[in-house]
Amino acid sequence: MKTLEQALKHKVGYGTAPLGNMFRDVPEEEAQETIQTAWDQGIRYFDTAPFYGAGLAEMRLGEALSKYDRDDYLIGTKVGRYMTDEKEEKEGIFQDGRKNKIITDYTEEATLKSIEQSLNRLKTDRLDMVYVHDISPDFHGDEWLAKFEEARNGAFRVLSRLREEGVIQSWGVGVNTTEPIELVMDLDEAQPDVCLSATQYTLLQHEHALERMMPKAEEKGVDIIVGSPFNSGVLLGGDHFNYAKADAEIVNKVKQLKEIAESHNVNLKAAALQFSTTHPAVKAVIPGSTRPEHNAEDVAMIKKDIPQSFWNELVDKGFISAQAPLPTK
Repeated sequence: MKTLEQALKHKVGYGTAPLGNMFRDVPEEEAQETIQTAWDQGIRYFDTAPFYGAGLAEMRLGEALSKYDRDDYLIGTKVGRYMTDEKEEKEGIFQDGRKNKIITDYTEEATLKSIEQSLNRLKTDRLDMVYVHDISPDFHGDEWLAKFEEARNGAFRVLSRLREEGVIQSWGVGVNTTEPIELVMDLDEAQPDVCLSATQYTLLQHEHALERMMPKAEEKGVDIIVGSPFNSGVLLGGDHFNYAKADAEIVNKVKQLKEIAESHNVNLKAAALQFSTTHPAVKAVIPGSTRPEHNAEDVAMIKKDIPQSFWNELVDKGFISAQAPLPTK
């Protein structure tokens, strides 16, 4: 069985949220080719979740990986939601996913049900990393602390027990805000090993994470996986920022970043990937895509030379915090 370090040859994993038909209806052939290209590039850590298309991303990933030796790769998936056979109309970013009704539930019983369903969809007998998904203000508003307590008494205990029994390697939370990660690291009764922080430690947005989350992760020895390093694509010219339409201020900031990058002959994707993986707490970055060529590009960009003058200018102009560790040659 691989460790996280062994699976991350280039600190690049693959995030499968787009394979759940996020933003568009992705043909099955394209989805399978994308996963295959990631594998061919040496990627051996795959992140997924029941929420991604109501199980669609897990099903596609399970199909693609089923032909390989299970000891040769790691899967990280999530709990906090499970599927029923009841169908419903979907809206939002996964409106083109499966129609199965999704139940949000962080109790012990629901956690075990979620894991059982994921194992079936992924065609595997074990999971490596398991994250408690979206116990955060962006999903639950003022109720998020109540949901956190539900997970504390349910999912956290189950996952701690499964880790002790050797059923899973590690667990943590997977969220789009920093506060739940900070909170779970302060618990005495259930210590996480790894947390997935999406959108919060990127070239475009990282100051808040640097205040508490990243120092605490170093102090506690908790690994950080960075999800959505391009902030839902806006950093690469897309129109979404953190899973919603980007406003004019964000678009203008990206435009300025791109101009600076071009003046130094730097690819902004390379800069984004290298920035997110330079912090010592970060063990991997997991960009997601449904385009096969993007996986090859990600691996190439993580190794691309970037002049120190580029990073210095970003710090001088306030695009990068002076507290952020910078890539060096």
